[in-house]
Amino acid sequence: MTEKKELILAFESSCDETSVAVIENGQRILSNVIATQIKSHQRFGGVVPEVASRHHVEQITLCTQEALEQAGVTYADLTAVAVTYGPGLVGALLIGVTAAKAIAYAHHLPLVPVNHMAGHIYAARFVKPLEYPLLALLVSGGHTELVYMPAAGQFEIIGDTRDDAAGEAYDKIGRVLGVPYPAGKEIDRLAHLGQDTFNFPRAMLKEDNLDFSFSGLKSAFINTVHHADQIGETLDQADLAASFQASVVEVLVTKTLRAAQSLKVKQLVVAGGVAANQGLREGLAAGIESAGLDFDLIMPPLRLCGDNGAMIGAAAHIALAQNTLADLDLNAVPSLDFPYQNEL
Repeated sequence: MTEKKELILAFESSCDETSVAVIENGQRILSNVIATQIKSHQRFGGVVPEVASRHHVEQITLCTQEALEQAGVTYADLTAVAVTYGPGLVGALLIGVTAAKAIAYAHHLPLVPVNHMAGHIYAARFVKPLEYPLLALLVSGGHTELVYMPAAGQFEIIGDTRDDAAGEAYDKIGRVLGVPYPAGKEIDRLAHLGQDTFNFPRAMLKEDNLDFSFSGLKSAFINTVHHADQIGETLDQADLAASFQASVVEVLVTKTLRAAQSLKVKQLVVAGGVAANQGLREGLAAGIESAGLDFDLIMPPLRLCGDNGAMIGAAAHIALAQNTLADLDLNAVPSLDFPYQNEL
């Protein structure tokens, strides 16, 4: 007897990507349509919320139709509708939430609410099945967190950033370097061409906690560049990028591996937009090998590190199994947190 297919239509519109996906049984991507807005926001050096919302309005219906067509399914084939309801930009979130609610209502389908950050973690399900307990390093433009998962659907934040998120720091120093938004990819490329010659600070590296801080690093970087400008000195752009990235990676890797060893996890998942950073990927792999650690390192493919509907569908599969459903009065929650916070 063949297993019944569970098909989830998943929406993601928390920031500047409109994405709709169809996911089968939580682990197979039938379609994952992404309409990016990067070019619209580049001239502003960052995401403009009102512009993002307008683009979502223009794209959401088109993306939905394309996702269904690529998957070869109709609304009648669907098991449920899932949507990111936070965290994110409130106007952007509302576009996805409204679209998902309309489809759920019109086709009498369960509505599954998904935390955007949980979605990033569950993107790892497309690489291999998750085994618990696991630790996730969640690094993006707005978040830098260590998340312990003792079981599916359970999240405990054991480390957080005290100020700037890692991705936010990349974008801010990118402006100083004159690198177009989003800066992370170009800084990563430059870092591989340069050397760590500036020895920027490694904040909170030896402190007995799992929190992060990147504000001091950002300030040290900016002060170095501004001082050089004032005295007419030209600094090597690749060395600046390499020095900045070396500081970020060393702190992230050291604290992550310290937590993973202490918690005796079975897997380490790297999630979020900064998970696409090659320096971070190489640093974690090298750190695990040199320490002789025996847990799995799971890093989603680059196309699933950024915001996308597929990850929301993967998370929704777990939520649906646990009967975590929403009514049609579901609203956007721009500052939504994980449900559990603990100290290690």
